[in-house]
Amino acid sequence: MQRIYDFLRRHPTGVDAFWAVVLLGVSGMSLFAGQQDMHREARILGVPVVLALCLAVALRRRVPERMLILVAVVGVFQLVTDVRVQPADFAMLVIIYTVAADSPRWASRFALIGGLCAAPLSQLRWPAHEMSSAGNVLITVFQMVPFALAWVLGDSVRTRRAYLAQLEERADRLEKEREAQSKVAVAAERARIARELHDVVAHNVSVMVVQADGAAYVMDTAPEQAKKALETISGTGRQALAEMRRLLGVLRTGEHQESGEYVPQPDVEQLDELIEQVRTAGLPVDFKVEGTPRPLPSGVELTAYRIVQEALTNTRKHGGANAGASVRLVYFDDGLGLLVEDDGKGAPHEMYEDGGADGRGHGLIGMRERVGMVGGTLDAGPRPGGGFRISALLPLKPAH
Repeated sequence: MQRIYDFLRRHPTGVDAFWAVVLLGVSGMSLFAGQQDMHREARILGVPVVLALCLAVALRRRVPERMLILVAVVGVFQLVTDVRVQPADFAMLVIIYTVAADSPRWASRFALIGGLCAAPLSQLRWPAHEMSSAGNVLITVFQMVPFALAWVLGDSVRTRRAYLAQLEERADRLEKEREAQSKVAVAAERARIARELHDVVAHNVSVMVVQADGAAYVMDTAPEQAKKALETISGTGRQALAEMRRLLGVLRTGEHQESGEYVPQPDVEQLDELIEQVRTAGLPVDFKVEGTPRPLPSGVELTAYRIVQEALTNTRKHGGANAGASVRLVYFDDGLGLLVEDDGKGAPHEMYEDGGADGRGHGLIGMRERVGMVGGTLDAGPRPGGGFRISALLPLKPAH
């Protein structure tokens, strides 16, 4: 049954031609067998009328506007040549419906006006003499109803099709918007993971390199110091591996896992451990907290930690052998302030020009991106008298 239905949908003209043949048979029997009072001339003139109306039914969906004009011409021809109403005139209702559903507005209006005029003109041309004037008016009104209903039905189909097309267009637009948002989300997630990897690798590898150089220098003269440096390298490496496993776990599952080998994201409370690790690596750091500590959003916690981590890493890389650093964490009423300064020789000028990319790393770029994501501000540049300074202000909101 479904195959038959699909076949009929693929061949609409064939379906219309079938009904045109049926209408032709019914009209032919009415023309030559049913209406005995019809004159011979009217029957002869009725043949092209029937053929034209059946043709209009057969081609109504291929050329609806032309078939509408043909039906209108046939109707006028009937009035002029006195060819009375017959079953083939049912084609007028079919054409009115078709034009109202599929054709331009001008054709739809023309079909409505023509259909409403057909009944009065027919009643004027062939009035029922045995009925009163009121009866003729009533019959005319009843004859106008099918034409109006045919147009209303067709126009309703047009409205429904337009509504469905609008829904499909909206669905397509929403689907494209979802795809665009997904791409943006993927790009943002890649950038976030890239920042995390940079911070983890740059900091921990920097500590390991410093400790390895120190261990090699004192290997023969101070074995205990060398042993301690190797232990620091081992611990730092394990920490780096744990954080990288966490990031890889996020890539695999899309969720932060806090069990097994995965570790939670670092926060402000872990700054003490970070700074102690940096001190162990040979960089003197003065750390102070001002204001009243309070809960922070997780994004602000991570941003603050990574800024301090990256700033101290840059100090070790660019500050020189005798550089020292200071870290200030200030809790304001509406924000969290960070100030990281060092008294070394400072980073290359290109590090803080044009966004902070120098071709060897993207630390300052990552800082700016992190601060921007939480709605904060960042200022980075050389200190008066030497050294480098990084200051950031992060909006503080109560954690829920």
